[in-house]
Amino acid sequence: MEMSRSVLKASISLVALGLAGPAWAQTTLTIESWRNDDLPVWQEKIIPAFEAKHPDIKLVFSPSAPTEYNSALAAKLDAGSAGDIVACRPFDGSLQLFQNGKLGDLTDLPGMENFSAIAKTAWSTDDGSKTFCVPMASVLHGFMYNMDAFEQLGLEVPTTEAEFFAVLDKIKEDGTYVPLAIGTKDQWEAATMGYQNIGPTYWKGEEGRKKLIGGEEKLTDEPWVKPFEVLARWADYMGDGYQAQTYPDSQNLFTLGRAAIYPTGSWEISVFAPQVDFKMGAFKPPVVNAGDTCYVSDHPDIGMGVNAASPNQEAAKTFLEWVATPEFAEIYANAAPGFFPLIDADVAIEDPLAQSFVAWRGECQPTIRSTYQILSRGTPNLENETWAQSANVMNLTETPADAATKLQAGLDSWYKPGAASAAPSGQ
Repeated sequence: MEMSRSVLKASISLVALGLAGPAWAQTTLTIESWRNDDLPVWQEKIIPAFEAKHPDIKLVFSPSAPTEYNSALAAKLDAGSAGDIVACRPFDGSLQLFQNGKLGDLTDLPGMENFSAIAKTAWSTDDGSKTFCVPMASVLHGFMYNMDAFEQLGLEVPTTEAEFFAVLDKIKEDGTYVPLAIGTKDQWEAATMGYQNIGPTYWKGEEGRKKLIGGEEKLTDEPWVKPFEVLARWADYMGDGYQAQTYPDSQNLFTLGRAAIYPTGSWEISVFAPQVDFKMGAFKPPVVNAGDTCYVSDHPDIGMGVNAASPNQEAAKTFLEWVATPEFAEIYANAAPGFFPLIDADVAIEDPLAQSFVAWRGECQPTIRSTYQILSRGTPNLENETWAQSANVMNLTETPADAATKLQAGLDSWYKPGAASAAPSGQ
């Protein structure tokens, strides 16, 4: 009898263990990303928060160097060695991966209803019918400034174009600070922190961007030429030798307290905060006239998708459902200040400078960089060409009108609005 009871207990124990086994079997998900600067954020904040709720899923954040990510990821996906979760860059690169069957369809993922169509634009098909990455964060363009310098020189934050140049004149006249910390050596910042920063004010954000895509406006029209004219005026305030000044040079110029204003974006907040010994502030792109509607580039930066070939689809989607929650948004927004949630929810942001940037969402009309959707799929690539022409205009080696004419001619050579040329290329 005792033996029978022992056998029975053992059998029950084994059954219990057998039932418990699958429930507690641990799945490991590897996350691919180019944001290697985010490693501490994931290890110290995001992973512990998720694993506390899902002890059966282990996360491994495995980033690549930013400049190598696209090629490295493509090679891994082709070889079948990529991670389960894929950090998605905005627009065409990720769209192509989806169309090639490398990224899974997340259109019906629980939590996607937390994002607007605009928030999902960077990771959706052109017609918006399919979404393949969960929107994580965007960055806002604007100007950082040295608050101590402004106080010392008795300057007010400019809100109009005229006030902006009046402030620059006063800074230049005083001579203590370089008025604008921006150079043209690397070209991309001339476009990203120059043309795409102030441009929406003139082409009216999404209205102008969509007209350009639809062929209703051209880059030679006044709303697209005017930003170049303004950038040409910046040349007087960019300091000696700005033509040879690199992006890191500009960063150092500002963080060392030698420049008063830095045309930039919110992505610099967490980089600069530990480096500066002065108070930093931010102001949005000035409007032309007082009372005008303001526009700000609220550009999608990063999303998260699933490797379509991952053997861990259920666990991967469990993680992505969590990425689509306000809980994740709040953790990421505060661990990486300057990268703002795209979720339709109130997210408390603690960093004061980040608060200054994100407040513009409630004050201005949001838009995205004009070259990123559809218009850079051909050759010449409009994004890269805009880098070069913005730098040329700021170097005063090209007139604004000539720069615009070259950009439009390049676009006309391959892009026909609404035609097959608008389909993604293999770039």
